[in-house]
Amino acid sequence: MNVSQLAGLLGLRVFGGETGLGNEINGGYTSDLLSDVMGHANAGCVWVTLQTHKNVLAIASLKELAAVVIVKGYQPEPDMLEQSSIEGIPVLGTSEEAFEITGKIYQLLNG
Repeated sequence: MNVSQLAGLLGLRVFGGETGLGNEINGGYTSDLLSDVMGHANAGCVWVTLQTHKNVLAIASLKELAAVVIVKGYQPEPDMLEQSSIEGIPVLGTSEEAFEITGKIYQLLNG
């Protein structure tokens, strides 16, 4: 499954990084702690978080993540969106809680 398909199936808003919508997804990781993601997320994962700042994209790029999903209706900061376009890593959004959207992503990837 790619990022565009995931966004469509779950009704996720695409904030930025549209050039990466074809990125293939091979898993997911949910955490709001940047060091945790840096130490444990795998390349190709979708990262679910409530963090909205530019440093999220630095970690996503370093770990070669497929996309970032921001939860709870939070809006990404402008510098985060700018970096998402540069890196080609989509920033998606949902009004759902991390627990809910993580479960839905898990079901789509493993169902």
